[in-house]
Amino acid sequence: MGLELLVAAAVFALLMTASIGTMLTYSKLPVHHRQDETNTVVRLVANIFVVMTSLVFGLMINSSKNTFGEIDKNVHAFATQIILLDRTLRTYGLEATETRKRLQNYVEKALTNPARTAPDPLVKSDRTSEFALNAVGDSLSLIRPSDPGHIALWNDARQQYQRIVEQRWVIVEQSEGVIPRPLISMLTAWLTLIFASFGYRAPRNTIVVLMFSISALLISLSIFVVLDMDIPFSGWIQISDTPLRRALAELQQ
Repeated sequence: MGLELLVAAAVFALLMTASIGTMLTYSKLPVHHRQDETNTVVRLVANIFVVMTSLVFGLMINSSKNTFGEIDKNVHAFATQIILLDRTLRTYGLEATETRKRLQNYVEKALTNPARTAPDPLVKSDRTSEFALNAVGDSLSLIRPSDPGHIALWNDARQQYQRIVEQRWVIVEQSEGVIPRPLISMLTAWLTLIFASFGYRAPRNTIVVLMFSISALLISLSIFVVLDMDIPFSGWIQISDTPLRRALAELQQ
């Protein structure tokens, strides 16, 4: 079970406990805690946190959306650079055949990972992925161009390879998520306080409990979606590997 799902489940449990617990214990409170003036103050304080929660949650949604969109754009650019390098090597001629094979092998390893459907190994910061990409650069370095035309193509290929390496590390650095965990804890505390205020003086009936349950579930799912999008190479919502599959198809032609 992923951390995002655990957080969503914890939020749901806290919201239900706060709302139902407050509703059940209201009648047991001292009389002066059940006065209209007290209820008015509780509602006013809850309204303050409703506004703050809306603003913070809106910022979290925008942040995760931007992270997901930026990495998706970089994955497309990454795949494009791979295709361009292959085109340059193909133009170079037979001497670049081994480099093209290593480049194709690099993409194939990422896309045939049985545990994942997203292009995680292509951008993951691990030694295997790094070695596979380094092998492309090593093979390219062994090529010895013999005329000005091939020298120009070789220099272009070297530049394209460097851009691929840089693009990979950009994606690696972006893939860890940007939403601070303390912010999630603070948002959860605010939501718990708001739901506790909802349960204060709420009538004890099935409709009220059902509304509390549905509201808590939808809010928990919203938090889950935001956190899942913030880490786009794991979880249920992942960056599509279609650009890299398209690049592999181009390499195999």
